[in-house]
Amino acid sequence: MDQFIPDSRIHELMDRKPDPTRVREILARSRRLERLSMEETAELLAVTDADLLHEIFESAKSVKEDIYGSRLVLFAPLYISNLCKNDCAYCAFRVSNKGVKRRALSMAEIKAETEYLLKTGQKRVLLVSGEAYPRDGLEYVLDAIATVYSARDGQNSIRRLNVNIAPLEVADFARLKEAEVGTYQIFQETYHEPTYRKLHTFGPKADYAYRLTAIDRAFQGGLDDVGVGILFGLYDHRYEVLALMAHIEHLEKNFGMGPHTISVPRLEPAEGAPLAARPPYPVSDDEFKKIIAVMRLSVPYTGLILSTRETPEIRAASFDLGVSQISAGSRTNPGGYSEDGACEQFSLGDHRSLDEVVRDIVAHGYLPSFCTSCYRLGRTGLDFMEFAKPGAIKEKCLPNALVTFEEYLIDYASEETKAAGRALMERKLADVPDHVRLTVNSMLSKIRAGERDLFM
Repeated sequence: MDQFIPDSRIHELMDRKPDPTRVREILARSRRLERLSMEETAELLAVTDADLLHEIFESAKSVKEDIYGSRLVLFAPLYISNLCKNDCAYCAFRVSNKGVKRRALSMAEIKAETEYLLKTGQKRVLLVSGEAYPRDGLEYVLDAIATVYSARDGQNSIRRLNVNIAPLEVADFARLKEAEVGTYQIFQETYHEPTYRKLHTFGPKADYAYRLTAIDRAFQGGLDDVGVGILFGLYDHRYEVLALMAHIEHLEKNFGMGPHTISVPRLEPAEGAPLAARPPYPVSDDEFKKIIAVMRLSVPYTGLILSTRETPEIRAASFDLGVSQISAGSRTNPGGYSEDGACEQFSLGDHRSLDEVVRDIVAHGYLPSFCTSCYRLGRTGLDFMEFAKPGAIKEKCLPNALVTFEEYLIDYASEETKAAGRALMERKLADVPDHVRLTVNSMLSKIRAGERDLFM
């Protein structure tokens, strides 16, 4: 994979010494909303000086607000199966973990899980499955997708369903697109090939190159909204971020676009996976914050996702560093919402309900959003980038966040959250651009009168 992930070059860049003048030039470029090169990213990762780090953090916050504004998109994972053919050393679902209760949800159970999420106010779901299904082929996943979309709680339904499943062939990616999924998400876990091979010893996932090229096949199959991720803690975080930049450069060169989202999970303890409790390359909280800020600066227009692996304190700190999407009220086991379910894939750091997380977001001055408008209006792939790269997408994000948050406050919020949310709404309405203010006020009036699912 040297033509794709330049291993020797990455190791050279990991030894780079930062020059303050050069760092500030790079920050200025990022503030102009330009994607940084692998070399420029290496310069930022090398910074340890407290004053320069402060400038990096402030720049990341500014760039995030220039692109997306102050909104934070919310979603929940929905695990449908922990059946798996792979033996990943860090995962509770690994095939050699004989103590795990294996389970694949029926369609009735998937619908019950979805209805539970709907009753809390969720509108965006990430469907997750181990790399084995109760019947051959993609049929189980496709049926699950249709089942999730069919669930209702009054007027509420899942409006965007993303999927995190095993790599597919081009033809199956085309079938996934026909099923009207939002984002196809896949984590390389670690880009360092020797580490990858050491930690993935059995099953289809042992094929490093096949997994690495999954996004290529997804694009070839017609999907234009994809998400990538690294599991930090498996190898040196500097290598992983730089390899990710090389991956993005490859995708942009060959397909004209990179990922819509990047996920930044850290390794957490997992039942029956001792390595997960002792990460080979632990990432401290301070290092993690720098990673988030640097990634926001390196790919300004890409959504950054933080899960409930992290504690409420780290999640709150990430709001100011560039994170734009977070999960909330999560369970990481099949059946975990409507019943106790099977074994969790990993330990959670944030066990709060969606309502509690929403209230915390509001307390930090950010606007909770359940928006799905881009996906549903076809603003994906290159069309999305046309809005995102110059920062114009913010003019869509704020109005749609306000409208979807109004829905949540009316239909699902606790009284405490409702009071805090109303005060925030008044402040954020003042930020709506004049040329769409009338439209936004009209949509809000319709929501208050009982209409639902309005967007622009």
